[in-house]
Amino acid sequence: MKKSELIINPDGGVYHLHLLPGDIAKKIILVGDPGRVDLLADLLTNIRVDKQNREFHTITGEYGLEEISIISTGIGTDNIDIVMNELDALFNVDLSTNEPKKELTQLTIVRLGTCGAINPDIPVGSTIISEVAIGFDSLLHFYGDYEWVLEPALTNELTEYLEWPDMLSYPYAVKADKELFMQMFDESYYHGITISTPGFYAPQGRSIRLKTFDDEINDILSNFDRFDIKICNYEMESSAIYGLSKLLGHKAVTLCVAIANRATGDFLSDYQPAVYELAKRIMDQI
Repeated sequence: MKKSELIINPDGGVYHLHLLPGDIAKKIILVGDPGRVDLLADLLTNIRVDKQNREFHTITGEYGLEEISIISTGIGTDNIDIVMNELDALFNVDLSTNEPKKELTQLTIVRLGTCGAINPDIPVGSTIISEVAIGFDSLLHFYGDYEWVLEPALTNELTEYLEWPDMLSYPYAVKADKELFMQMFDESYYHGITISTPGFYAPQGRSIRLKTFDDEINDILSNFDRFDIKICNYEMESSAIYGLSKLLGHKAVTLCVAIANRATGDFLSDYQPAVYELAKRIMDQI
């Protein structure tokens, strides 16, 4: 592998995350906001790693008898592309030679995020666990041999229902890891499809001074019901997390606090307590 393919820092760490092999636990919680890492830090004891570069803030410590890492990714599937590949490299590539290791180390990855509910029946403050993530971004299309991780029947139904325009990247659907989904599932959670968009404004149907290409897409999405599964929410990372995790051999699932409901217009301004409580539940279950 050329040195320019996987860039290693002078200290032996990966380029963007600034982490060394051994800095990360096999159980990882991904959050978007670097400040959320600080919020959740007091849930851990014996923190042995605390490193930050750009939007990537990482801590590794203990929760009970388990070691857990909490890492901020920033926003968007482009950042997830960096985080997932560099995390995998820390375990599954010999960084001294840049050669893949023969034995796979599987990671358990839980995204703890915030989102906007699309379904009017989901109140703000609720927890949504993503059974399927559908990417409106194009990230996974840049990888080879990815078709086996997809749910093409679901994608085809949705694109036909939406009369998907040719000018946009074709959506892709990926399921959460089944075992991890069941491990993290709770009857109080809403579950279904999460749409991962390549932006916060027009891609999620918001219009401020610029018009969207379809001002009814949120209502249309909320009424989609195929294969006994409905669309619950918008966010911006899960499609890449699910797709890359499966391609790399890892387990992943997303849980989000719904801080807005796009149908009702409700918004939960003080959502940090709900995120904190969900983090405790995730750490108990993980």
